[in-house]
Amino acid sequence: MTTASTQRLRRWVLPPAGAFGREALRDRLAGPLHRPGIWGWIVPLAVTALAAVLRFTNLAHPHLLIFDETYYVKDAFTMMQAGYELEWGEEPNDAFIAGHPEPKDSASFVVHPPLGKWLIAAGMWLFGSDNGLGWRFSAALFGTLAVLLCALVAQKMFSSVFLGGVAGLLAAIDGHQLVMSRTGLLDIFLMFFLLAGFFALLLDRFDGRERLARALATADGARPAEGLLTYGPWLWWRPWRLVAGVMFGCAAGVKWSALSFIAVFGLMTVLWDLSARRRAGIRHWIAAGLIRDGVPAFLLIIPTAIVVYLATWTGWLLSSDGRYRQWAAENPSETWGWVPEALRSLGEYHRAAYSFHEGLGSPHGWESSPWSWLFAGRPVLFFYESRGNGEFGCTSSDCVQAITDLPNPIMWWAATLSLLLVLFHWIGARDWRAGAILAGVGAGFLPWFAYPERTMFFFYTLPFAPFLILSLCYVLGRSLPVGGQVPWHRRRLLWGVGIFLALVVVVSAYFLPVWTGEMVTYENWRNHIWMPSWG
Repeated sequence: MTTASTQRLRRWVLPPAGAFGREALRDRLAGPLHRPGIWGWIVPLAVTALAAVLRFTNLAHPHLLIFDETYYVKDAFTMMQAGYELEWGEEPNDAFIAGHPEPKDSASFVVHPPLGKWLIAAGMWLFGSDNGLGWRFSAALFGTLAVLLCALVAQKMFSSVFLGGVAGLLAAIDGHQLVMSRTGLLDIFLMFFLLAGFFALLLDRFDGRERLARALATADGARPAEGLLTYGPWLWWRPWRLVAGVMFGCAAGVKWSALSFIAVFGLMTVLWDLSARRRAGIRHWIAAGLIRDGVPAFLLIIPTAIVVYLATWTGWLLSSDGRYRQWAAENPSETWGWVPEALRSLGEYHRAAYSFHEGLGSPHGWESSPWSWLFAGRPVLFFYESRGNGEFGCTSSDCVQAITDLPNPIMWWAATLSLLLVLFHWIGARDWRAGAILAGVGAGFLPWFAYPERTMFFFYTLPFAPFLILSLCYVLGRSLPVGGQVPWHRRRLLWGVGIFLALVVVVSAYFLPVWTGEMVTYENWRNHIWMPSWG
């Protein structure tokens, strides 16, 4: 090993020296304090208002159960009646949308946890179960709040109100998030809770480093007692990690695909603590980070998530006729007899549901491989209806109403390309922000390659869509001018960023009709099919 390599390794392994005054420690651990001021709320709330307009306008259209609404909306309705999902007869949709639902009395076997359907049910409780506003309201609400979260996450990560506003704007006008926010499916709830959990861990990163700085700081800036620098202090109470546990429990209560995010984000927060202890000058920072930070992190996040997850099954647990509810009573076990029957029955339900997921491989016209997701190769057509000549003012050709789960292609493709630069900065500069973005994308994208035979759809990308936006904002932030650049170069960079954002807005306006099901001519609709696999 060369001398230069040895020195680099030594700099990485040995903690850096530095002053131990509180301000100096805080700057070394978390960077200069960013105070966004009133604009730190005005800008995120402005893009959230835009998101609300796009998501709630004409939300009841179409008055049909489109795509998988046929499962989740009817399940949500029966959960309001019985506390668990019930079966339906043949061709029940017409009666349901007419306001005359006719579920059976027998329990249904469903393979997703209940929370997302309870949230859909809340909208129907408020606005009725006989209209699209009722069964789509909660999705639109959580999709709108997700835009606010995306703006706040970017603002905190990049210490920039401007980049926070850009992230919120991109989330507000992206067709992928817009369509899923206007449809009574589960994935928008999953995305929201995962993003909320990530935001809680992000806040914990700064709060934890502030707590570490307070514990190590000395009044005169001198080194603290040698014993304190050996392993550093225990930091047991980290309230934002408790919030993260609640959010992750809710995410798992919507879909099990949240588990990969929980694992990756849990590892990420411990790595952040390892870095903090090293930068603080802790001698045994690896052991201290794993024990004094890793153990409390596990105890705060994982048990909390488990308790919250079990709480989402309350309706089923309190019932007596839910599917598999009496399984333990009918199958006594000497080995597991100490486990309450309700939990053993729930465990059998989970085993059966996992077996279903593992063997799900039926062909579907709109399925797609994960290899195509980063290029939006096969978005899902949720709704399509044609009208004859002369109707709705269409005299020269047929009219079409269509809803396609298609992202803004310019933004999506640019975000995919930006991942390469983010990866470069993570490897080359060890930028924690780049690592966090890649963690979010990887947690939502890579696990699907473990199930190559499973039927998959493009909307499975929704949980990591905000992290693609953060990736794009990261690269845009790197493109913005800094103080030492000459004026002409500054203007060129600003013009480039501005033109790109304007192009994204124009493209979103162009695709809005096929995201919201507006009536257009067939020729107009075909003009939106930029790739053969989109149609």
